[in-house]
Amino acid sequence: MNSFHYILLSTSIALLAIFVSLPLLRLPNNNHFFFSWRPTIADLVLSNGVIYTSDDSLPFADSMAVRNGRILRVGNYSHVKELVGYGTKELNLMGKIVVPGFIDSHVHLIPGGLQMSQVELHGVNERDEFVRRVKGAVRNSKPGSWILGGGWNNDLWGGALPMTSWVDDVTPQNPVWLSRMDGHMGFANSLALKLAGVTNSSEDPKGGTIMRTSTGEPTGLLVDSAMQIMLPCIPEVSVDERREALLKASNFAVTRGVTTVVDMGRYYPGTSVEFSWQDFSDVYQWADASGKMRIRVCLFFPLEIWSRLHDIINKVGHAMSQWIYLGGAKAFADGSLGSSSALFYEPYVEEPENYGLQVSDYESLINMTLAADNYGLQVAIHAIGDKANDLILDMYDSVLTINGMRDRRFRIEHAQHLAHGASDRFGKLKIVASVQPDHLLDDVESIEKKLGLDRAQKESYLFQTLLNSKAQLAFGSDWPVADINPLRSIRTAMKRIPPNSHDSWIPMECVSLDDALKAYTISAARACFLDKDLGSLTPGKLADFVILSTDSWDDFAAEGYASVEATYVGGVQAYP
Repeated sequence: MNSFHYILLSTSIALLAIFVSLPLLRLPNNNHFFFSWRPTIADLVLSNGVIYTSDDSLPFADSMAVRNGRILRVGNYSHVKELVGYGTKELNLMGKIVVPGFIDSHVHLIPGGLQMSQVELHGVNERDEFVRRVKGAVRNSKPGSWILGGGWNNDLWGGALPMTSWVDDVTPQNPVWLSRMDGHMGFANSLALKLAGVTNSSEDPKGGTIMRTSTGEPTGLLVDSAMQIMLPCIPEVSVDERREALLKASNFAVTRGVTTVVDMGRYYPGTSVEFSWQDFSDVYQWADASGKMRIRVCLFFPLEIWSRLHDIINKVGHAMSQWIYLGGAKAFADGSLGSSSALFYEPYVEEPENYGLQVSDYESLINMTLAADNYGLQVAIHAIGDKANDLILDMYDSVLTINGMRDRRFRIEHAQHLAHGASDRFGKLKIVASVQPDHLLDDVESIEKKLGLDRAQKESYLFQTLLNSKAQLAFGSDWPVADINPLRSIRTAMKRIPPNSHDSWIPMECVSLDDALKAYTISAARACFLDKDLGSLTPGKLADFVILSTDSWDDFAAEGYASVEATYVGGVQAYP
């Protein structure tokens, strides 16, 4: 080699060494050059665990890497460790189970937060305790102020419904309004009835009932649409109270491992359709803009205002941010079993004249559904009784025929009691069954009395039958109707063991742990079009996950027992 070639080779090697040593090259406009020699570094790496992904392409892993709020890599530690670098936080799971963040498919988030500051009647199993709690609230209130709250379940104290005489003596100067746990019946004292103008001569509104004694006296109970008589009298909840309720509810949700909710809003039969819109603009947008959102929300709005929802989706899209997703529109077909207003083909056993209530006009309902669906909105309709479910299945079938086939993911909320063949139609029509396992625990004391043994056992809470029919099952709580507690709901779906019993109720409808977890994760995400970002621990998705207390998958799969040890939202620890 002559000297010239030697010098040229030496110079080339030196330039190459300088080039390789540069940490990052930048172009004049400060954009990164088309490649970099610096490897990707994770913000967080979890290792030495049992990571259940809800992703069938890789059901389990022992390690996971997170960067910028999203999942970077999932697998064994040798596959993940190269992403550990300066600034990476490493978390040794010590064998604990990790699952995707739970998605509660049906809640009323702000009402739940408000109820946390009101008279709490969940679990009350004696009339005297009911009265005592009302009396305690009066003692802490000014004369003239409303006593508000709810959560009562008359089945827990033998079935007798409350009457004005129970509380009138302890509430002479305070109007009372206490909603039943299902939100389809409310109880008022005599002062509240007087303020609302309810008398012996008051007529039942369409889709509702004013309950009366044998002599025609109002008992204080208003069912479904009849509640609208009372609600205008109750003082408006302030913006600050609703904002505080959102923060309380969100903080509570993460303690239970819930990272996303499908929020059906402050919308029940008899309430204003404006409440949900007001909460969206005054509460959710405020919380998002001020950095106070702690969980993700998919919002549903009353079907009556579908065009307003369509207009805003047209302007901003479905995803307003990583926290707020504009879902679809919701309506009601019937009432509830507990209030004896769920719509059935056959009457209630103890009320041979009562078949339940159809709370919405069918023609109006199908016309609104056709219009909303034609503009691409997802529709969810509350149906509990067997006739109500068939009514909505028929309606959805008609809409499919008229508007044509597409991926619409129609939902039926609750789907509690299904006539023969209805489960197969859920699968055939690709209808989401959005169900709440813990309602089974609340209903089981009275369901056979109301429907009779044969009807109760053939058509109630058919979780496995729906899965066998290829229906999409999404689990939720209906909080504050039932507690927001996915792990308890999962065990309920697996075991179906009523309170004060050791035996499963309709054991053939028990589901596996795998199916129950999916109904609270990936299936719940698909049920509201969020499965591209949520529902499984898949690279690219948002890093929402829960660390459980147990380190034995076999024990968890067999018994369903676990508690939440930590909750992460976007890779950031939200609880504890």
